[in-house]
Amino acid sequence: MAIAELGAVVLDCPDPRALADFYARVVGGSVEGEGDWVDLKLPGGRTLAFQAAPGFVPPKWPSPEQSQQFHLDLTVEDLDTAEKEVLALGAKPLDTEDRTRTFRVYADPAGHPFCLCAC
Repeated sequence: MAIAELGAVVLDCPDPRALADFYARVVGGSVEGEGDWVDLKLPGGRTLAFQAAPGFVPPKWPSPEQSQQFHLDLTVEDLDTAEKEVLALGAKPLDTEDRTRTFRVYADPAGHPFCLCAC
């Protein structure tokens, strides 16, 4: 028997509303809240939350000296189309040169790594 149930994945960031808006445009859902805590309510009842973190320093990818801590894998049907869309929203490419792979790595506007995966 499980002790707990996953409630939300929470990302620290400098501007919770801006990052929630970015992910809402990438994965859908509705943004709720203002200030230091903002929720992105996703279809199916899942929540991706964003918390203000004073002095936030984005993770480095890849870096053996600094942990990336975690990353999101976002499944897409077409990598090229999805790439154009996330770049237009403010994502930055981190590891996208190898076009033979089924994934590409980007950073969101706050610097968190995420992958677009055609898996």
